[in-house]
Amino acid sequence: MSPAESPQSAHQPSSAGTCMSRVAAQLEALPHLSMAELRADWRRRFRSPPPNRLSRDLLMRGIAYKIQERAHGGLSRATLRKLQALAEQLAASDGRWLEPYPSLKPGTRLVRSWGGETHSVLVLDEGFEFRGAHFRSLSQIARTITRVRWSGPRFFGLKRRSKPFARSVEADHG
Repeated sequence: MSPAESPQSAHQPSSAGTCMSRVAAQLEALPHLSMAELRADWRRRFRSPPPNRLSRDLLMRGIAYKIQERAHGGLSRATLRKLQALAEQLAASDGRWLEPYPSLKPGTRLVRSWGGETHSVLVLDEGFEFRGAHFRSLSQIARTITRVRWSGPRFFGLKRRSKPFARSVEADHG
């Protein structure tokens, strides 16, 4: 078998650079497509028509996501699980807004000053460690530190207050 007939020369895998330039070229072409072309491209990539009245910008963003997803892969399984859990929480909450806070990876250290003292919490695979003791929740630790009930995520700055100094409309007009 001559070098010209080798299996490798018959099918050369595309390099990462070629893939990246192909993706870049597809993304750069999107703003130059008409609405009809964008809608057709959406139908081809998503295998369904685009939602009615979807703006040009959102059409391009959706198509751009699909182009990149195909080239680089989709969301990780962990991200898909988290999104599924959030969707289930939202469905169970009767439409009330959920305020997610960052997921904590084992080994993360949370630090909070309270009462003139610095408190450090280590995130474990299952729960948290504070002063050598194991806790199941940050709220238990916040209660241990402050001796009053606190939202643990809020105490450690993982969850924002909802409108910290907002006054009610009734108070203004009552």
